[in-house]
Amino acid sequence: MTLGLALCAGAVAQSAAKKVKDGKWELADGSPTYEVVADGTVDWYTFSGFRRYHSECHVCHGPEGEGSTYAPGLIESVRTMSYADFLQVVASGREVIRPDKKSVMPALGDNMNVMCYIDDIYVYLKARSDNAIPRGRPAKRADKPETAVKNEKTCFGS
Repeated sequence: MTLGLALCAGAVAQSAAKKVKDGKWELADGSPTYEVVADGTVDWYTFSGFRRYHSECHVCHGPEGEGSTYAPGLIESVRTMSYADFLQVVASGREVIRPDKKSVMPALGDNMNVMCYIDDIYVYLKARSDNAIPRGRPAKRADKPETAVKNEKTCFGS
């Protein structure tokens, strides 16, 4: 099988393993994921994740999840980190001590601007890590589902 056919088969297999519920895509195990159609349109949650990442995370982790001198690139981290592990680190924080440096990820579990959109941030980073979307603001996006509006209101207590 040629590389092109293998990549195409992989994309079809991944697509078949996904399902959508109320505009939100998820994998067979229930983990949130992204959807990008042929013309580059991203689902609402991936677009929201771009916005939320750049309002809360990029100061330390760099634009588009690429990393900085201060904190690691998150697009690399989500390649090997499960969704559950991602949630754990973001909510509870993490400290890594190496001979050459010490890094501390603060616990953000009480930051509603992060936790109300944690799935969105994750799917944005996952799309970046899978090279499904390029750097920069997604040019096209799906409309915001009514479920997203309701979840926002519930999360913020309004």
